[in-house]
Amino acid sequence: MFPKTGRKLHSGSGETDLAIMISQALFAELGASHRATKTAMGWTGASERTVKHWLAATHVPKGNHLVSLARHSDQVLGAILLAAGRGDLRIALDLDAVRVKLLELAALLGGG
Repeated sequence: MFPKTGRKLHSGSGETDLAIMISQALFAELGASHRATKTAMGWTGASERTVKHWLAATHVPKGNHLVSLARHSDQVLGAILLAAGRGDLRIALDLDAVRVKLLELAALLGGG
């Protein structure tokens, strides 16, 4: 006998974990307001409904949307690196953020 086929697609636990990680990263970066949805829409060109699915962790951003989110959000990029088992590369992101802050501080001290 052949199993029944239906319309419901089952995602693997890895995809569910990634959806949760991306959702948490977006909330950490953007907050929980409606503005967060609008900001993510602007970053990716995705529809409001699509972004709300990402925030609810029911869907994972795919392809260009995922790349656009990673381009604009260090939190999302970090989540992707962790999901890929490359969490050690997050140190480079953190070091770059520290470098930028130090340059800003040096400009403030030099300009005053």
